[in-house]
Amino acid sequence: MRFHHAGIATDDASGLATRYAELFDAPVVHEEQFEGMDVVFLDVEGSYFELLEPHTEGAIADYLDRHGPGIHHLALGTDDITAALDRARELGVDRVDEEPRPGAWGHEVAFLHPASTGGVLIEFVET
Repeated sequence: MRFHHAGIATDDASGLATRYAELFDAPVVHEEQFEGMDVVFLDVEGSYFELLEPHTEGAIADYLDRHGPGIHHLALGTDDITAALDRARELGVDRVDEEPRPGAWGHEVAFLHPASTGGVLIEFVET
């Protein structure tokens, strides 16, 4: 596996994208609306910042209400998400997703529960 991205909850994806692009020389490489959110990916030397701005109720809106803007999750890229989930099951890791599901940018994704990963929401991304 390899580091893929940091998912960052924000109230202003466009403004934060401009700030990060200038500050880190990180160009926007993908933008979409997905599940009631604006999602913006910025390239940081082959890994990404994923900016998540919700426009409807959901996990990211709830996160912003509870914690404010900031890192929501860390994502690891894998060539075989099913094998990664199987390994997590074998190790007794609690999963948010028992099976992969569609994610942003057309990737299959699955999340591991923070209770089993040191308080960090971890996402597997099949690349």
